[in-house]
Amino acid sequence: MTRTQKQLDDSEEKAANSEKNNGRGAASAVQSVDRAVSVLEILARHGEAGVTDIADELDVHKSTAFRLLGVLENRGLVAQAKDRGKYYLGAGVLRLAGAAAVRLDISQEGVPVCRETADELGETVNIAVLDDDAAVNIMQARGTASVTAQNWLGRRTPLHATSSGKVLLAYMPPTLREGLLARSLPRLTERTITGTSVLRGELEAVVEQGYAVASEELELGLTAVAAPIRAHDGRVIAAISTSGPMYRLNGERLPEVAKRTVAAGAELSRRMGYGF
Repeated sequence: MTRTQKQLDDSEEKAANSEKNNGRGAASAVQSVDRAVSVLEILARHGEAGVTDIADELDVHKSTAFRLLGVLENRGLVAQAKDRGKYYLGAGVLRLAGAAAVRLDISQEGVPVCRETADELGETVNIAVLDDDAAVNIMQARGTASVTAQNWLGRRTPLHATSSGKVLLAYMPPTLREGLLARSLPRLTERTITGTSVLRGELEAVVEQGYAVASEELELGLTAVAAPIRAHDGRVIAAISTSGPMYRLNGERLPEVAKRTVAAGAELSRRMGYGF
């Protein structure tokens, strides 16, 4: 065998071994995630459990169970009772469950508010929540004038180009907002705001006036107005918007639509416990 051929064979063998090892590593990671979820299920079922109990149920060594509990404890998903040495579900689980519950509560409480607003204004009314770097619509009601409007339910829309997105941006923690604004702001129409300094000025105006407007920034011919929805502690957790064609939501009618949308946001905030 020539030296060149031997080098090629060695290279192929190393590549094969690397691929095999990567496969084992991926499988191991999936197994660890599955075991971590199982730990949470065990604690949910029993209330609390020790390392030995968890190891027995998982059929793993105590050291493995201890490592899993350590990772979960660092993330706040489990906590340890120091006097008994047993573990129980931590506040992090409540935080995650609370986030899911908020979406469910807003959807349920938003039904009558959205329908009433849509009937009164004749336009499409949506509720949107933050989903990473986008706004996702979780509730929609259509008014009599919006029978041909498209379905926004479940659609993720860019924060910088929508009224709901601007509300969510305006009221989020500054560090998070600046991180999002540091990303590229794609131009969707000729009226989309892509400059961060201009957008910052608009977000300041949103907080000052209590609502946001996006006119032909997402789609040509579409105008929308959005207002914040607050939780019991005052945090803005969602936005309610009214949208329609630009020729109906024009300069003369826009203040009326904005006022009614802000009122809908205030009513839904009250239903979520804000102001009590």
